Amino acid sequence: MSWIFVPRVLGALLWCIGATLLLPLGFSVAYSDGASGAFLLSMAVAATLGAALMVWTRGKAVPPVIGHREGILIVALGWMIAAALGALPFMFAKTFSSVTDAFFESMSGFTTTGASVLTDIESVPESLLLWRALTQWLGGMGIIVLSLAILPFLGVGGMQLYKAEVPSPVPDKLRPRIKDTAMALWKVYILFTVAETALLMAGGLNLFEALCHTFGTLATGGFSTKNASVGHYQSAYVDGVITVFMLMAGINFSLHYSALKGRPQSFWRDPECRFFLGLFALFTVVTTASLYGSVYASISQAFRYAAFQVISMLTTTGFTTADYERWPALAQAVLFLCMFLGGSAGSTAGGIKCLRILLLIQHGYREMLRLIHPHSVFHVKLGGRMVPTDVLHSVWGFFVLYLGLFVLFSLLMAAMSSDLLSAFSSVAATLGNIGPGFGAIGPATNYAALPEAAKWLLSLSMLLGRLEIYTVLVLLIPEFWRP
Repeated sequence: MSWIFVPRVLGALLWCIGATLLLPLGFSVAYSDGASGAFLLSMAVAATLGAALMVWTRGKAVPPVIGHREGILIVALGWMIAAALGALPFMFAKTFSSVTDAFFESMSGFTTTGASVLTDIESVPESLLLWRALTQWLGGMGIIVLSLAILPFLGVGGMQLYKAEVPSPVPDKLRPRIKDTAMALWKVYILFTVAETALLMAGGLNLFEALCHTFGTLATGGFSTKNASVGHYQSAYVDGVITVFMLMAGINFSLHYSALKGRPQSFWRDPECRFFLGLFALFTVVTTASLYGSVYASISQAFRYAAFQVISMLTTTGFTTADYERWPALAQAVLFLCMFLGGSAGSTAGGIKCLRILLLIQHGYREMLRLIHPHSVFHVKLGGRMVPTDVLHSVWGFFVLYLGLFVLFSLLMAAMSSDLLSAFSSVAATLGNIGPGFGAIGPATNYAALPEAAKWLLSLSMLLGRLEIYTVLVLLIPEFWRP
């Protein structure tokens, strides 16, 4: 294992994150909101630490490729360092009174979770709200590149299936051609960002509000500039625009790239995309039927709020337009189920992911067929391709770990929470990178009242969920650190 790669890449990461602080710094100067000093100090810290790591590794020989274990370590440490650095503007501006709250908010941003400890969002300086939203946008793009260009070659959680869809280096090595993949995905991401920002501004939002909500939508993060989230605007047009872009953000971005290259049939040919769209349609119909007559008098209103909230939870975005805890039990049950499913692999959405759910369903069906025909051989196929056994094992391993962590963290939260619903819901919402949940952390409240120990536990839950669990847990295995 070539450790020298790790500090060199992390040093470059610090510089990159420090450079992104220029955008909120510009807004701070334009709005004269008094937060400029916080951003300048944060940039100085990022530049100093980044330079120290780069100088330390200068002149040291490095191998031509990043190996398997170095890649895992860089990914895990990279997200933790980003969260720590992202907390600095909040601390220097005294937005929060504790390091715990600042780190929680930053980790929630970079993991695109959207769980917040801000009690009065609208009183926070505009530039800090923009930084808060920008952390999600950066984390969202990082997740796309991670899941389509890195995790497939680290063998994490069944993502090996995407080796066939990415400009492919040899397995177990991360070669420069990944840069081509990253650049292509960045172009799609920026194109969608510009389009949604323009459409939201056409709906009456100013540039600041449009940017923040676009960042939260495409990253499926859900940070808003308003205490009432998207529901503040009471606009069917704004709801519709954000609903469409949440749907797009929940689809594998490699399919968007194929469509923009003249292959729109890629959406329908991809079985995971069909499954994801089918779930959205089914859950929207069920929720609409539950809301019509009991909450909303017209079918159009019921559909509008149902579609928005279903796609928000299914893609783990977390935006809200209504207090869904006042909805009928069936509608709440659908939303709770969505918290576990998530969007497509290769999207910015969290959760277990539709790809894994689809493989688990097919594997279960295969086992039933084997009971009927014990001497026959059945294979699990996806998109006409046979799924390797090691991928199925990895998917089952991820599923078991996900449920195991959910149970363990829920028990720990139960020891620190006032009620069982809030305990289970908070873990489901953070492990699935959703944000709002039920009970004490529902759409009308947030995570501010939780004890500090609970916030650190949930910060870890966000990181585990965002980095596909394996990437973090493998660091705890002694064999990982042995030569």
